[in-house]
Amino acid sequence: MRAIDHITITDAAIEQMSATPNPRLKQIMESLVRHLHDFARDVDLTPEEWLEGISFLTAVGQKCTPFRQEFILLSDTLGMSALINHLHDRRALEVGTKTSLLGPFYRQSSPQMNPGDCIVKSPRQQIVIYGKVTDIHGKGIPNATVEIWQTDEDGAYDLQKQDGVDVPVMDMRGTFHTDANGDYYLRTVLPLGYMIPMDGPVGAMVLAQKRHGYRPSHIHFLVGAPGYRELVTALYSQEDEHIDSDTVFGVTESLIINLKQDDPNSPMKGYPAINYNFSLGAAAADGSGRVGADPSQITKVSH
Repeated sequence: MRAIDHITITDAAIEQMSATPNPRLKQIMESLVRHLHDFARDVDLTPEEWLEGISFLTAVGQKCTPFRQEFILLSDTLGMSALINHLHDRRALEVGTKTSLLGPFYRQSSPQMNPGDCIVKSPRQQIVIYGKVTDIHGKGIPNATVEIWQTDEDGAYDLQKQDGVDVPVMDMRGTFHTDANGDYYLRTVLPLGYMIPMDGPVGAMVLAQKRHGYRPSHIHFLVGAPGYRELVTALYSQEDEHIDSDTVFGVTESLIINLKQDDPNSPMKGYPAINYNFSLGAAAADGSGRVGADPSQITKVSH
């Protein structure tokens, strides 16, 4: 019989998994066990701390609903989502626009809209966002899908504004399509930067770490077309005070934008405007770049 101690337990656990038929699952689980055991040994984890960790993860799961994904929020605040994004980008066949986080507030099937429509039901100060969706050589991609979602001018998503409603009405979201030249344009509002939800276990963790918990003003985009790699990204306001300290590490310099008060090239005059062109690389067989999902899809129970 093998003598099990704080060192040999790792090899013993991995040996029991050695018959795993799926090679990728086998690789992932072996590495997970090694790193997890090394972590416990490195910090000399106590039984009380181990139970505290289990209680924390249990609370994270209990906070998840069809309209809130606390585990994605945890992944975001630990930098894990950003790391997975960067690893995904390294596998790209062609380098297009930089990716950013899908985040915990994405919702599927946002309303189909026409060019120039406003995605906000009750806007105070409208702005225009316009540009082109191209391949990496600058050629416009016709009929590309441009999906957009964001907070309102007070820094709240529709899911937060309608907390407790069984089926919240979609607002500040829309799906557009580029024209024959790859051009798109739409109206929205300039969102306010916001603090991540602090009423759950992730918020408590952020406060315990003395972090401010803020995300800079940003607008999410999901851009795609047949034959091209789906782009998950966001545009960030240069003027936001937290542009250099995003609590979920989503900001990349190339995604920072400025709002022009008088843009002569805007397709809709009289509104402040943001001009941004999205570049899509060729499709690759490396799966989706969505580090996240509609919360309602993750909480579905399989039968």
